[in-house]
Amino acid sequence: MTGKWGWLRWISPWIALGLAAALVIVLLRPAREAAPAEAVPPAAPAAAESAAPEPEAAAVAPSLPSYADAVALAAPAVVNIFTERRVMVPSALPPQFGQLFGDAWPQYRERVERSLGSGIIYDVKGHVVTNNHVVAQATQVKVQLQDGRQAAAALVGTDPDTDLAVLKIDLQTLPIMTFGRSSRLRVGDPVLAIGNPLGLGQTVTQGIVSATGRGQLGVTTFENFIQTDAAINFGNSGGALVDAQGRMIGLNSAIAGRQAGIEGIGFAIPSELVRGVVDAILRDGRVVRGWIGVIPRDLAAAESAQYGMPEGSVLVSQVYRDSPAGSQGVTPGDVITQVNGQPLRGAQDLLSKVAMLKPGQGARLRIWRGPPLQPEVHEHNVRIDVGERPPQASRTGSS
Repeated sequence: MTGKWGWLRWISPWIALGLAAALVIVLLRPAREAAPAEAVPPAAPAAAESAAPEPEAAAVAPSLPSYADAVALAAPAVVNIFTERRVMVPSALPPQFGQLFGDAWPQYRERVERSLGSGIIYDVKGHVVTNNHVVAQATQVKVQLQDGRQAAAALVGTDPDTDLAVLKIDLQTLPIMTFGRSSRLRVGDPVLAIGNPLGLGQTVTQGIVSATGRGQLGVTTFENFIQTDAAINFGNSGGALVDAQGRMIGLNSAIAGRQAGIEGIGFAIPSELVRGVVDAILRDGRVVRGWIGVIPRDLAAAESAQYGMPEGSVLVSQVYRDSPAGSQGVTPGDVITQVNGQPLRGAQDLLSKVAMLKPGQGARLRIWRGPPLQPEVHEHNVRIDVGERPPQASRTGSS
């Protein structure tokens, strides 16, 4: 017995210690199992979770701007124009042959010149607008639509003063160009030039509005161009310059300084001017403009300051005989400072202000006259009954 109780006395502390350890394990086990839910996830899952948001971030990130919708709206109404004209050129054979055959040997021969251009479909009746220089003296004009259809075009009317021409094609279900407001353009607005450069087929280039109201380029009589850096190449003439919504805000017209290596300077006729000219041609067969019969010249700022004349004043360099201005005593050497109370900003501004007046309407000119016409500088008003601008006026730049 003594041995038995001695063994129990020896083992009981160890049993108590085991029970205590078991109790501690039972008490601590729930906390350890909950710990993984509150702790930081393992390294591998953490990497996966951190990578997971990337597709969502890519989905909400702003994408690059696209003008595909604008092109889809405007491009179907832009056409390619192919022209033929017959010109006389010197004979390519040596002149010795001419000496042998005398007058029977032709000194000139006829040659067919082909050129390319662009245009826009103006209305459902099939009127197409392009540049006058694209179709000038053409004996044959053909128009090709974006969908591949082709048709011969007849000339409806032209306006050399703005370099615009109206054609007519006989096709059904035509896409029509949507017009925008060129007067609302701002420098920096994005624009697209659509046309047929170099005969490659319809091409779209992108740029911005570089300037508005450009004049004194010597391209047309009435110049109020939109300047852009969108690439405009030969064959683009007559194509559309559209805004980011696909609305036409200009008709591509000219390229500056290509032979001099200048890039990124192109010009377009404002859409509001295009609409006004085209509507006049369709209504009257021509554009009726006012004319007083003077050829103006810009005065340098130093010239104006020398005699105390307002800046922008215009010198009358020539006066047409029997013209409205001539009949009212306006003579070369006079200086015009105002038209109907509005100050001038140069010769181009005088041309535009007079052209906007209707034939028969009165125009009040503020004129400065001085040496050698009279001893002292004298300022007075002259009222002139405006006439209709004759076709030959565009060749001389008279107003």
